[in-house]
Amino acid sequence: MTEPARPLSVRKQDTLYRLEHDVDLWVATVSADGAPYLMPLSFLWDGKTLLLSTARNNPTARNLRANSAVQLTLGHTRDVVHIAGTSETMRSQDLPHSEAEAFAAKAGFDPRRSAYPYFRITPTKIQSWREVDELSNRVLMQDGTWLV
Repeated sequence: MTEPARPLSVRKQDTLYRLEHDVDLWVATVSADGAPYLMPLSFLWDGKTLLLSTARNNPTARNLRANSAVQLTLGHTRDVVHIAGTSETMRSQDLPHSEAEAFAAKAGFDPRRSAYPYFRITPTKIQSWREVDELSNRVLMQDGTWLV
């Protein structure tokens, strides 16, 4: 038996909780020649954007530098938060020290020690759903604006 569909306000609260407390998410990018790539990465949520970091030459980093469109997913298939967004590449020296420290504390590693770039993701669309009864009303953010 599944739980009843959550009101949008509860789904937003649940989504914000996951953004604040989850450590990792799935990052989907596409290469310049159209090849998709999926990778799990740690992240930091600042209330408006997500901060990611990965090795400069891995496919995710190359793809994000070539194409700023990105899809992020938290959770599992029966309790998912799906985020579409745009990415901005940042050098570690351009990131505020406090933010780099917060990322390192949450992720359990410090990208600055390996000179990894950071990627700031600005969500443009956020969806959240558990079961089929939440599918028709799953959009919480559209065009970067919360709907609830």
